[in-house]
Amino acid sequence: MLRLPRFQLHTPATVGDAALLLREHRAAEQDSAKTGTPGITVMLVAGGTDLYPNMKRRQFTPSTLISLGKALPRGIHNGKGLTIGAGATLTAVASDTRVITGYRALAEGALSISTPQLRNMGTLGGNLCLDTRCNWYDQSLFWRMAEGMCMKTDPSVVCRVAPSSPRCLAVASADTVPALLALGASVRVVNASGERVVPLAEMYREDGISHLVIGRDDIVTEVILPPADGWRSAYLKLRDRGSFDFPIVGLAAAVRMDGVVVREARLAMTAVGSRPMLVGAAAAALVGTRLEDDAIAAAAAAAHKIARPMDNTSGTIAQRKRTVPVFATRALASLRGA
Repeated sequence: MLRLPRFQLHTPATVGDAALLLREHRAAEQDSAKTGTPGITVMLVAGGTDLYPNMKRRQFTPSTLISLGKALPRGIHNGKGLTIGAGATLTAVASDTRVITGYRALAEGALSISTPQLRNMGTLGGNLCLDTRCNWYDQSLFWRMAEGMCMKTDPSVVCRVAPSSPRCLAVASADTVPALLALGASVRVVNASGERVVPLAEMYREDGISHLVIGRDDIVTEVILPPADGWRSAYLKLRDRGSFDFPIVGLAAAVRMDGVVVREARLAMTAVGSRPMLVGAAAAALVGTRLEDDAIAAAAAAAHKIARPMDNTSGTIAQRKRTVPVFATRALASLRGA
């Protein structure tokens, strides 16, 4: 049985308290790095459905965890669009009537994650900040010591997937992210110095190790969705088993219709690169059309062109690459009469 390492747990009552605690411990972490003992000593935890297993495998061994369970907002509120607290569970998001009717891709993405028990614990904010995954990385410490460490756990060694690569190729695999990208979401981010709103499309970088653009001093507190007027959306997921598994391809599509004509469109993918990505050329192929077969085919071809699956997760590269245009075609065709 894999056991958690020892750690100290803080449970601040507010986001402000959590941000101050995080700044204090991050300063101590940076001081330790200057004296020759680098490493992550403090981390945030919400539902813990991904972090705790990673800690058991010794992918992370922080001495301090700051729990956001009491601090993060959990509500889902109407406004100009919809605001969802980052502490909302995936079950709450997937079952909310406003999400199901106005932002269907998000409901489908949240519902596709893992099992009911884990969706009851896992949070939307935690899913947005989910660590990247790789067959070399997501193993026990014993396995990794026997086979050899990879770049993600030891930057002094090569990437085991592509030894000539200058960067880690671990893949993004959060199901709610492509859905939220397709829906035009932003996130509210808080730290000890204040808060700001960041478009979700600007939150990720193509780097398997440091995949989040926001800092480790930052806390995602809310997801902000624009009005759903005229929008239709869908999410499709490929995985080995019909439940529980992470995506090996995840694709979301959204179109805003004016009558029968597409006025805006977004198509987003995950699990085919180190960051989730919007396919700009796919959107351009759809705007001004009536979602005819040739427009959908052009959008699917654009998605296929930029998908870059690697041999670091389940399924073959060819299978995952071929799935992208198939899913794009199916998702967009389903929006014709949505």
